[in-house]
Amino acid sequence: MLDKKYEWKLAASVSDDLLIQQLKEETGLSSLATQLLIRRGYRNLNQVKHYLSPTTADLLDPFDLHDMQKVVTRIETAIAAGEQITVYGDYDADGLTSTAILYETLLEMGAQVNYYIPKRLQDGYGPNQAVFERLIAGGTKLLITVDNGVSGQAEVASAQASGCDVIITDHHELPEQLPDAFAIVHADLSPDYQFKSLSGAGIAFKVATALNDEIPQEKLDLAAIGTIADLVSLTGENRALVQFGLNVVHLTERPGLKALVQQAKVKLNQVNEETIGFQLAPALNSLGRMGDAAPGVDLLTTTDETVAQALAKETTKKNATRKQLVTDIVSEADEQAQSQQDQAILLITGSDWAPGVLGIVASRLKDKYNKPTIVLAKTDDADYKGSGRSISGFNLFRSIEPIHDQLVAFGGHAMAVGLTVSPSQLPILQHTLATAGKEQLAKLAGKPTLTLDYAVKVDDLTPQLIEELQQLSPFGTDNPKPRFLINPINLTGLKQLGQHQEHLKFTLVGKNRQVDAISFGRGPQAVELATVATSCQIAGTLGENEFRGHRRLQVLVDDFHAVGPVILDRRTKRLVPEMFSRTGLYIFFDENLRKQLKPYFTDTSKAVLATELSEIPKWNQAFFVDCPPTSAAFTTALQQLKADEITIYFYKKRYLLDGGMPTRQQYAKLFKFLETHQQIELRSSLTQVAQRLKIDGHLLIFMIQVFSDLGFVTISAGHLQVVTQPKHQTLSTSSSYQHRLQEIDLEKELIIREQSQLMQLIRQAYKS
Repeated sequence: MLDKKYEWKLAASVSDDLLIQQLKEETGLSSLATQLLIRRGYRNLNQVKHYLSPTTADLLDPFDLHDMQKVVTRIETAIAAGEQITVYGDYDADGLTSTAILYETLLEMGAQVNYYIPKRLQDGYGPNQAVFERLIAGGTKLLITVDNGVSGQAEVASAQASGCDVIITDHHELPEQLPDAFAIVHADLSPDYQFKSLSGAGIAFKVATALNDEIPQEKLDLAAIGTIADLVSLTGENRALVQFGLNVVHLTERPGLKALVQQAKVKLNQVNEETIGFQLAPALNSLGRMGDAAPGVDLLTTTDETVAQALAKETTKKNATRKQLVTDIVSEADEQAQSQQDQAILLITGSDWAPGVLGIVASRLKDKYNKPTIVLAKTDDADYKGSGRSISGFNLFRSIEPIHDQLVAFGGHAMAVGLTVSPSQLPILQHTLATAGKEQLAKLAGKPTLTLDYAVKVDDLTPQLIEELQQLSPFGTDNPKPRFLINPINLTGLKQLGQHQEHLKFTLVGKNRQVDAISFGRGPQAVELATVATSCQIAGTLGENEFRGHRRLQVLVDDFHAVGPVILDRRTKRLVPEMFSRTGLYIFFDENLRKQLKPYFTDTSKAVLATELSEIPKWNQAFFVDCPPTSAAFTTALQQLKADEITIYFYKKRYLLDGGMPTRQQYAKLFKFLETHQQIELRSSLTQVAQRLKIDGHLLIFMIQVFSDLGFVTISAGHLQVVTQPKHQTLSTSSSYQHRLQEIDLEKELIIREQSQLMQLIRQAYKS
């Protein structure tokens, strides 16, 4: 049985019809869109208006952020004094856009400014004392961190002691002890600042706003990219930043951004949150994963179109390499994961794996097995270094934290960790994970929850529905894209895609509409999905796919659920003893065949007639051995059978289709022969007659039966006698003729039919 990956929870309908009607009339939104907003907490016209059309009033005062005035004063002093300022960023998309925002702002103000992006492998995340010392030795008098800094107590203290002021702008979780920096800009330190979920780029944008004393409109594109990329809450001020920023992206004059969008094969005016989240941000992230991320800032800030094109091509190339590395490592790591099915937490180790992509690999395996996963690769110094990703409700950081002092390095938070382990520490880590996994996961019994906003039919999935949903975009964290429970009549066109056949594409069939669907990472379930006896329910979001200039609706499938049994198509012309070796319920339509095969069944199996199924309890496995006499008999048997897996043999000793129906010429030839041989002894002469007339023996017997039905011949004591002057009758009125036609039609319907068509017949049988 094809089971759900998630526990589905269908959102309750909004019962306040008056509120729905009021908001519909005032906003012009559909009932579906209005209910969605109400469910998500937007319950009055003012809230809905701010959601749909934010204004600059939704961008809060930057001076309400902790230390902002102090920061502005210090930067202005540094510019006036000609001090060297260094913007110290991070190697992910949020860090690169944060760096670009502040670097560009300071350049425009006339500052002596440069930037430094740490190298993931050499420098690690956050402040690095050796790097700080080099920068200070090179003349830096003011260090400004963006998208990092709050975890660098020792590094900041050393820089301050060296006479270099450090300004921290960050959004990550605050430690118990803050660095002794010149100033720290962080929403969580700011009681007057009402929105706490800004990204690193969002914080950098607030600093730029304070320095300009106005909103720097031309930098909203960078703020939007960083905000979307870092998966922060897409509500409140972040929603306004992204909505404004996407408008700026559509009109951007940044050569680098335009070139990157061009490389993604997307039209600039069609860039949305999904383009950024699934194409542009991963491309920027790949720079840090594959080596030096600093060219990402060059790409975002250059004014030279030739340079921009070259950087965009190189970024795209590195992203393609990153994708291939991830695919290869996931394939290798998955073999280990399959051998750890009894483990609560997966611990995967390897060698010669690119360390920059191990977090992605861990995330892929975590999604596939719904287990916290750690992936480590052996380094040049023989230690194992890598990343871990957790599932909702499981604190991976807390699981490892008790032994952090026994590891080479460890850090992170509840959902993601980074660690370095010596070979001798691996057994300790394994034991700790096993213990913690049992303790924590015991509290997380069951599957993760997938919330579904609406139940719809395939015919409800229309271009108009897409337009309604687009009015509510952009979607993201804490404001997810609406997810639908879809009930198709049928699934067709199942096809595996991808280098390793890892993805699955198919078509959802409705009464009057068909919609394409794709499920990433579920390719291996193609066979199961194709053989499910009842049509699956689908959980997914609605999008569009553009191919050769044509845009089509497409469902992005998160999960599927099938209630009916799995059908295995093993239709055969030949029965062998091995086919009856498995324990199960063997179903026959022919009593004689059942008796004939009785010696081959094991003691744990049962052989029954199809007419007895209503009295038979449920079996795990059932087998239809012989071909039913009619499709109605098969339908009745299916509806009465209770089993998780059904194998179809549909054995038939002789296929009438092989011989087909005799031609009129064959009938005429036989009748002419019979007229010249008034009496024939059938047993001794039949073979000779067949050879002489060049007609198959079985077909010849059938033709004689037709003649007998119609009174053209009589058969008595094995002798055939031609009737003189028989009554004229049409061949097709013979009962034998009609019976053979019906059997041939049955063979076409059940035996030679393509598997997909047979499955459709079976699904219809279950629904009738």
